[in-house]
Amino acid sequence: MSIRPILESRPAQPTMEGAGVRLHRAFGFQDPTELDPFLLFDDFRNERPEDYRRGFPWHPHRGIETITYVLAGTVEHGDSLGNAGRLGAGDVQWMTAGSGIMHQEMPQGNARGQMHGFQLWANLPSGLKMTPPRYQDVKAADIPEVIDDDGTRVRVITGSFWGKSGPVDGIAADPQYLDIFVPAGRRKSFAIDTYRRAFAYVFEGAGSFADASRPEGVLLEKEVMGREVNIRDLSGDRTLIRFGSGDEVTVTAGDHGIRFLLISGAPIAEPVAWHGPIVMNTRAELLQAMTDLRNGTFIQPAH
Repeated sequence: MSIRPILESRPAQPTMEGAGVRLHRAFGFQDPTELDPFLLFDDFRNERPEDYRRGFPWHPHRGIETITYVLAGTVEHGDSLGNAGRLGAGDVQWMTAGSGIMHQEMPQGNARGQMHGFQLWANLPSGLKMTPPRYQDVKAADIPEVIDDDGTRVRVITGSFWGKSGPVDGIAADPQYLDIFVPAGRRKSFAIDTYRRAFAYVFEGAGSFADASRPEGVLLEKEVMGREVNIRDLSGDRTLIRFGSGDEVTVTAGDHGIRFLLISGAPIAEPVAWHGPIVMNTRAELLQAMTDLRNGTFIQPAH
């Protein structure tokens, strides 16, 4: 087994989207080859309703899939095809926008005003850009969880892991999407197929991810403010870790354990022409999408 090297570790950046939702963006609207087939990842976590209640009113999507995973509060959604519903704590929605859809998502906090969820954008290959839109709504109770003897817990949202398969299927990027908790002080390794691009996103606790370039768990000596201190290389809340090639990711949990998403997918390796929530392969296709929006022909007739 070969440990994946850490290409980059960086904090998610605060930003504002929709009609005024304050969130943290781990990546998005930058080099699309870095984490191909994934384009964007947002952490929308708030305890002040005024920071999220205005939500994400009607907006278009074409050429991508959006994955919404809710941990606290609810998200009410609706679209131009007449679909509507509500995602609660632990629920997942995988929306294939395909040829085009108008969509809205309106967060609602829980009884304490808390709202927490993630949204991931996955690209579609050229042959599926104009496929008919579809949804996969999955309730929390239908997502399998595996628990190891040492207390490690893994929710399998999509893909296969430790003998369990996630309920979301038929996704072009062939992703593996795991929600992992490792108890304090435990060291765990998680296998990932070598052909996949992979990243981790830490959202509770902290831990040290092994790096192929140096031994895991080594204390680094640094000089801080004129004095020498030991600093353990820990990744904490709202940290993105982008991995290179290899077939496993290894982490040692900190004093309070660590919870993170581990997400990987097969690269599409196609040109990307991108404007907001519309992602095509060429500029001509992107301009056609803009024309369709202006002309009222963005929503394609069902075949």
